[in-house]
Amino acid sequence: MPLLYYSLNQFLKERFGERVQKIPLDAGFTCPNRDGTKGRGGCIYCNALGSGTGALKEGLSIREQMLKGMEWGARRYRARKFIAYFQAFSNTYAPLEVLRARYEEALIDARVVGLAVGTRPDCITEEIARLLASYKKRGLLVWVELGLQSVHNTTLARINRGHTFEDFLTALEILKRQDLLVCVHLILGLPGEGPLEMLETVKTLASLPVDGVKFHELYVVKGSALERLYRAGKYQPLSQGEYADLVAEALAHLPPQVVIQRLTGDPRPGELVAPAWAADKSGTRKLIEEILKQRSLYQGKYHS
Repeated sequence: MPLLYYSLNQFLKERFGERVQKIPLDAGFTCPNRDGTKGRGGCIYCNALGSGTGALKEGLSIREQMLKGMEWGARRYRARKFIAYFQAFSNTYAPLEVLRARYEEALIDARVVGLAVGTRPDCITEEIARLLASYKKRGLLVWVELGLQSVHNTTLARINRGHTFEDFLTALEILKRQDLLVCVHLILGLPGEGPLEMLETVKTLASLPVDGVKFHELYVVKGSALERLYRAGKYQPLSQGEYADLVAEALAHLPPQVVIQRLTGDPRPGELVAPAWAADKSGTRKLIEEILKQRSLYQGKYHS
């Protein structure tokens, strides 16, 4: 039957012939937008955990996090192959040898078939790209996940990103010179942006050599600058329907070979302030898929 979009699961099954589970890791990195290099406090939507698990602070080494995650993935999904996903903060923001040591620690045995590294555009250098490419030469699948969020510099400044769209273009060029797969993170519902601005971001990405996209709704978490804006009545999140409409429309603008790694964000338990529907990940995904079917958007480009 026709698929509604090219999912990460489909991509991985095509590559490996079976389910491959990503294991999120906290490697103890920080961010130039937190340590004073670019700024303090991070982006307005980010809190002290930086989208991570806090596992390292709880005393779990990278190896222990991998083993624990692999045990969970095998039990829940019967997965036999795994990708080490360096998720929290900026995972290329350290000296080269520190990065190498952290990545190597995650490659515990042959069951780990890939490496995914989340980072910022202004934390990519030629040397780092060559290091990441060296793992590809060893036979691993390597994804670099770049947090862009928006192509509009006024928005990036408003949310205190600390980098520009031009920084993203430079990072993308460096990574593609090493023939690395690049997944771009986008946030819909950023302050000051309407549907036209959000779709302009997607259309711009569609013209670039991007291999994957992750969509996130902007949700408010405890301890973030956005929480203060929300409680002061200065920010209103998108409704579930508005978000689903935007994602469905965005998918229709992306080339069919772009891997859709995520349709909606996933707030940590106990952190979510608003909107309440952000905790309904499966419901949001189903709503997006219903809209795609109703409007025949993106349908029929892939077959299972």
